[in-house]
Amino acid sequence: MSAGFEKADTSSDTDGTLAGADLQTALFDAVCDSLSAAFIIYDKNDHLIFTSRQILEFFPLPAEMLKPGIRLRDFLGAIYDTGVRQQYDIRQSGPLSREDWLSQKIASHWRERFESVERHGADSWVRFVKRRLPGGYGVTVVSDISEDKKREEQWRSDMERVQLTEDILDNLPFPLFVKDRNLTYVAVNLAFCEKYQRSADEVLGRKSGDLFSPEIAKRFEESDRHVLETGEMSISRQRQISRDGIERDIVSRKHRIGKPGRYFLVSTMQDLPRDGADLEEFDRASAITASASQSYRRAYVPVPSAVERREPAAMEAIVPENFSGRKILVVTADLAAETAALRTLTKYGFESCSVRGEDEEERFLEIATSSGISLDLLIIDNQMGMRCLELADQYGIPALVMDGFQIANELTFQIARHFNRNSRNNGAGADTDWEISISDETLGLQVLVAEDNDINQIVFSQILEGLGYRHLIAATGDEVVRLWAEHRPQLVLMDISLPGFNGFEAARLIRQMEEAGAAARTPIIGVLTQAFERDRAECVKSGMDDVIMKPVSPDMLETIFQKYLLEEGARVRTRA
Repeated sequence: MSAGFEKADTSSDTDGTLAGADLQTALFDAVCDSLSAAFIIYDKNDHLIFTSRQILEFFPLPAEMLKPGIRLRDFLGAIYDTGVRQQYDIRQSGPLSREDWLSQKIASHWRERFESVERHGADSWVRFVKRRLPGGYGVTVVSDISEDKKREEQWRSDMERVQLTEDILDNLPFPLFVKDRNLTYVAVNLAFCEKYQRSADEVLGRKSGDLFSPEIAKRFEESDRHVLETGEMSISRQRQISRDGIERDIVSRKHRIGKPGRYFLVSTMQDLPRDGADLEEFDRASAITASASQSYRRAYVPVPSAVERREPAAMEAIVPENFSGRKILVVTADLAAETAALRTLTKYGFESCSVRGEDEEERFLEIATSSGISLDLLIIDNQMGMRCLELADQYGIPALVMDGFQIANELTFQIARHFNRNSRNNGAGADTDWEISISDETLGLQVLVAEDNDINQIVFSQILEGLGYRHLIAATGDEVVRLWAEHRPQLVLMDISLPGFNGFEAARLIRQMEEAGAAARTPIIGVLTQAFERDRAECVKSGMDDVIMKPVSPDMLETIFQKYLLEEGARVRTRA
């Protein structure tokens, strides 16, 4: 009897030990998951005690090599045999033999502390952190640092571009400076510093009032604000006496660059021709001011710079009488965009007005509704808040969201496309449809974005609108599949964590629909929040072509588009 009880007790202890070991392994795996790393633990005899399953994301090893009791040498030999390491471990003396490679690795595992970074592919870097504890136990942590390395390389590249820009500016023979929208100096070149006998550190972060007399500072500020608010170029002519005592006529030009809400002022100063010839800009000026002695002159010149820098979307031939009587409200704080929009709307017979923000928009809509005035459309600047869109939805008014450039230069195109769609959807006849001189193929959707986060949706919209790509945004996996089937976009940006179908499931459905309909393959780009290797692998498994990381940037998206959008003729985008 006692033997039986003893046997039963032993069995119970064994079961408890096994259960404890399973729990310990599960806890280790959970820690590895949370750290996005793989752990290898081995004893003083170099036998494996624990190897997390995440190691398979770094090396295609047989599953049996992860079992406790495997010799560390055999484990490393299996890694060598995969061929992953050796192709990137070539030195000038040639590749190491298997035994030499194993000897080096074993020696590194017996050092008290050892860290190394290895490149395991064109875009993959892996960090190894090894520790040998006083009791002889060893621990190795393997982590993917590819994104850190890419950011480091991008940072280095950005710094090189900044240095190149500074070198170019400093080698210009004439003074140049840049101010932000608060009229604070943010960049000056060497010629500017030499002209005013100040160092860059004495100028940057200051305003004209800190550097010049009140009279000159006031003159600077007047023209600075005019250029920033209207987009017109300022050109001024004045006579100066240089340190060598020679009188010279100097011309200063000021330009506005950037996008609404992020404007900068760039100014240059150059000598006029010695023959006394005037500048051709004065012939094209909208306004000219001059001092009594005529030694000082300034002109404001309308500049079609936006049109020169960027090709507008394909324009439509519109029958003006179709616009007559339509009521449109423009919501923008950009004075230049507002002026251009109202001028265009008036030209085509719209009844239009503008407001500067969401509070003004709300009051206007309240008054219009109480007075029985029905609006046909809201034009909303994308620099406005989400409340502007919510108000449009609350009052049941269609809204178009555009950037400042589109409001000023592409308004007729955007409005015509909007009303054409509504006419076709409502079954209107040909006599009420807008006349369009371009094909539906040209107006096809270029980019479909799958993103459920409101802030990220705004970021994608601003970047894609700034780059000039036609796009739609889907907030659920179900919606992205539906919009893909309806519009057949040229490219899909797929967030993997979506309500409904997740990004992986949505990508698989799109691929299945392509195969069933023998349709052309749409590039699908996974958009990841974290660089987990398992997510990357799942993206590939679900049929995605590439992955990018959040936060996204214009340069990042443009690189993807250059790689996957090959039909240049079908694109509408900014050209510098």
